Amino acid sequence: MRLSYLPALLGAALLAACTSFPSPDQRRQQAADLAQGQSWQALQLQAGIFRLQAYAPRATSEVLTIYLEGDGFAWRNARQPSSDPTPLNPLALRLALAQPSGTAAYLGRPCQYLDNERAPCHKRYWTDARFAEAVVHSLDQAASQLKSRAGAQRLVLVGYSGGGALALLLAARRNDVQRVITVAGNLDHAAWTRHHRITPLQNSLNPAQLRQHLAGMEQTHLLGEQDRVIPPHLVEAFVAGYPPGHRAQVKVLADYDHHCCWAQDWARLWRLINP
Repeated sequence: MRLSYLPALLGAALLAACTSFPSPDQRRQQAADLAQGQSWQALQLQAGIFRLQAYAPRATSEVLTIYLEGDGFAWRNARQPSSDPTPLNPLALRLALAQPSGTAAYLGRPCQYLDNERAPCHKRYWTDARFAEAVVHSLDQAASQLKSRAGAQRLVLVGYSGGGALALLLAARRNDVQRVITVAGNLDHAAWTRHHRITPLQNSLNPAQLRQHLAGMEQTHLLGEQDRVIPPHLVEAFVAGYPPGHRAQVKVLADYDHHCCWAQDWARLWRLINP
C-alpha cells in the first residue's frame, strides 16, 4: 500500500538539523507565545465532536477574516503517523497575526494543540479523514462562534495548505462567506495523491466535487513557483475545471515554496490582493 508520507518528509526537512522533534507542549507554547505577543486571546471552542483551539483579538468588525491551519505534524516518518498533529510551525497563525488591516482570527484543526489522547481524536482525522464531514462540521460551527464573538456579518476565509481545502468546503455550505483566499492550498486531494503517488484520502471530502457550488465565490489562490508539495499546476487544473463565468484567480509567485516566504511577506501580499 502506498503511504501518505509527504507531510512526514516536510516535517523532517524543517528539523533536519535536530535530533528530535519539539514536544507537543513546546509546539502548543510556541503558538500561545505568538498570539500573546499581539495580545490575542486564547479560545477553546466546543464545535461538533471536537474542541478546537482558536486565537483572536478583542475586536469587533463587520467582516472577520478567519485563518485555517494546514495539516500540521500529521506524519512522523514515511510509515508512522504522528501521535499529535499540532504544527511544528503554525504558519496560518503567523499569517493571521501579520494581517495589516481588518480584523482576523485563527482557527486550529481538530486535535491540534489540545489533548488528543482520548476520543474522538483518532489518527484518521489527520491522515485519510483529515477533510471528513465531522471535521468540516466542527470548523463550520467554530467559524460561527468566532463570527458571533466579533459581531461580524460576513467572513473571509484564508486557508494554508490543507486548510485551503477546508476553506472551500466551508464556503460551499455557508451563505456568509464573501471571499476565499488560499495559500499553497491543497484544493483537489485526489489529484494531489495521484501526483505524489501516495494513498488516496478515501475518507475525506473533496472541493473538486463541489465546483458548481463554488464557481460564483470570489477566490484568490496564491502559490509558490518552487513549491514541490503543492505544484502550481495542480491548482491551475482545479480552477480550469470551473464552469465559465467563475470568480477564481490564481497567482503564482516566483521564489516562493510551500513554506517560504508567506508569513514574512504577508502584509505586502495582503495589500496586493486587497487593493
